[in-house]
Amino acid sequence: MSTASAPPEQPARKSLLPDARHRAKVRRWRSFKDGVSKYGISLAGISVVLALTLIFVYLFSEVGPLFSSASLEHRNSYETEGVEAPVVYTSLERYNELALMVTADGVLRFTDTDDGTVRLEKRTQLADGVRVSAFAAGNPRSGLLLFGLDNGKGVVVQHDYSLSYPNDQREITPEVLYPLGEKPLLLDTGGGELAQVAIQEGRSGTAIAALTTDNQLSLNVFATRTNFMTGEKEIKRNSYTLPVPSDTALTKLLLDDSLRNLYAADDQGFIHHYDIADPAKAERVGSVKVVGKNQSITALSFLAGTVSLVVGSSDGSLSQWFLVRDNEGVNRFSLTHIRDFEKHPAAIKAIAQEYTRKGFVALDENNHLGIHYGTSARTLYLKPLAENLAGNRLAISPINTALLVQGSGNRAHFFDLQNAHPDVSWKAMWNAVWYEGRQQPEYVWQASSGSDTFEPKMSLVPLTIGTLKAAFFAMLFAMPLAIMGAIYTAYFMSPKLRGQVKPTIEIMEALPTVILGFLAGLWLAPFLENNLPAVFSILLLMPVSMLLMAWIWHCLPASWRERVGPGWEVAILMPVVLLTGWFCVAASPHIEQAFFNGSMRQWFTDIGVTYDQRNALVVGIAMGFAVIPTIFSIAEDAIFNVPKHLTQGSLALGATPWQTLTRVVLLTASPGIFSAVMVGFGRAVGETMIVLMATGNSPVMNFNIFEGMRTLSANIAVELPETAVGSSHFRVLFLAALVLFVLTFVANTVAEVVRQRLRQRYSSL
Repeated sequence: MSTASAPPEQPARKSLLPDARHRAKVRRWRSFKDGVSKYGISLAGISVVLALTLIFVYLFSEVGPLFSSASLEHRNSYETEGVEAPVVYTSLERYNELALMVTADGVLRFTDTDDGTVRLEKRTQLADGVRVSAFAAGNPRSGLLLFGLDNGKGVVVQHDYSLSYPNDQREITPEVLYPLGEKPLLLDTGGGELAQVAIQEGRSGTAIAALTTDNQLSLNVFATRTNFMTGEKEIKRNSYTLPVPSDTALTKLLLDDSLRNLYAADDQGFIHHYDIADPAKAERVGSVKVVGKNQSITALSFLAGTVSLVVGSSDGSLSQWFLVRDNEGVNRFSLTHIRDFEKHPAAIKAIAQEYTRKGFVALDENNHLGIHYGTSARTLYLKPLAENLAGNRLAISPINTALLVQGSGNRAHFFDLQNAHPDVSWKAMWNAVWYEGRQQPEYVWQASSGSDTFEPKMSLVPLTIGTLKAAFFAMLFAMPLAIMGAIYTAYFMSPKLRGQVKPTIEIMEALPTVILGFLAGLWLAPFLENNLPAVFSILLLMPVSMLLMAWIWHCLPASWRERVGPGWEVAILMPVVLLTGWFCVAASPHIEQAFFNGSMRQWFTDIGVTYDQRNALVVGIAMGFAVIPTIFSIAEDAIFNVPKHLTQGSLALGATPWQTLTRVVLLTASPGIFSAVMVGFGRAVGETMIVLMATGNSPVMNFNIFEGMRTLSANIAVELPETAVGSSHFRVLFLAALVLFVLTFVANTVAEVVRQRLRQRYSSL
């Protein structure tokens, strides 16, 4: 019996799996990559948070000094030899090296602020037996001084400083000039003793108001002319008599530098206003009590620009007053109380105004020194001086870096002053402020002017309102188009057409906004102005034409409608949209002729609606085109990525596509749609170039769609390159950037919170 041979042994198959050593190596490499990814992503997140924090820190570092108080540091005290008469006036030059001290006997002494060394001494030449009975100083910038004499005459003196640089060292030389001649000028024809005087230089000449001890008030205007042939200066004097209240004694006279107004304070707390614009017809137009009951005026001074008056009272109160036009429409002005400052503990005895800002320094009987500012209504410093630093007169450096307190006799105290940004306060930037020349408190942004004594108006309210206004109209235009377009593209449009439409709209996002702003400002704005009826016609006829086309399409035979594939209906609608738009534009002139007398813009003006060519409508359309791609892309992705089993399940249960969209798809995609809207809003809030080129940049306070606006971002772009680094204007622009940053940060944070809650609410679908 034969036996079958055993089959040969098969060789063992080699395993296709990696060996243990290789698997361990792969695990180590994967673990390394996971660790790198984990810590890299964490580092990136921390870096983003750190970057935001650093932005906040930098902005706060630039903004913080705006709200700091003033500081005063005593540098030195000195005495001037030979001073016999009381000091009636003091001043400092801009480099704080020299101080001027004017005494009641007509002597001008220029002293070194370090040790009191007399650099120059000039004595006014007076006739024998004549004495100085009154004194007045003009605008500090003019350097004019007036010595009123007891014989009805006066001497006008002007102090100045000349600079030279011998051996590259600054040398300041004081000068004493006589702009109206060294001889005393006749101020009162009766030769009475002058009790009060005021002087100011204006365009029409130098005006001097003089009050005699027998209560005669006169206004003298001196005009100088140089003889072309002889070179001699000729002085022409015109004198006018003004009425004086019979039941009061005038204690102070002030002239403004426009030579239109004269103010006279009396011993009963009244200020009398004289209109001297036409000196020949000068009259007293009003009297106002400016202090409390049983109080008197103890100090009176102009602020820079000679528009506002600062009144110091015997009870230590300080108030600001200026002329306000009457509301009745007549060209009459009345002295109006504007604001009060922090009260001093005793009667005010001296007030010194700043040269170029609306600030002042006040000193009371208890030696409390206060530093105040008009526009911002801030009291930046109010502290008592040491007993050995008591004084009666004040002088501020022209650049607001030093303060001189003139004590009794010949002793003076020199202080270093730090007061960089008194014109800014939180209240002034966010509340209505009563500015000089305005009829009521207003929100105004006007940060600069050609005048050195201009009152900066830096309210952030018009800029914030303008930012929200631009974003609102842009979202009003973009949001419906973008969201509805995203719904149709993601849910109803055919895949092939969607593949063409979606990338095309997303490419629009790469279009530079400067191009959109250029087109909006130079083409769209004039086009809309010339075709205003077309705008309203499109708003009315476009929905009607689309609904009419849908009804016609519904009425067509099914065989015709089946020739157009599902999702291609938009191709049928496009010609209707274009034809409707063309018809509205073509019919615009005829509508204007028929209903608006040939000009719809003029019709708006006639009914009281302001129309600017570059307005919110132009910005809304132009910025809407910039925002649409952002909203569309995010919203379309959110709708398209709704799980298919949700839509298929809804349709399988008998719901129509529209019911499925409104009750399932949109609810599920709502977090993404909301995020799209908020991202678009953030983009609109921060947009710069479009609003810069298409708004007119007028900081107005309204939501009129036919007026322009100025936004925070556009304002920063316009003004930051031209402002002085470190100035109040510079730092307020950084504050505007901080407000814009906070606004977008808060909007995005709120959006994220809402998105997360929407996601949790509809996550069960």
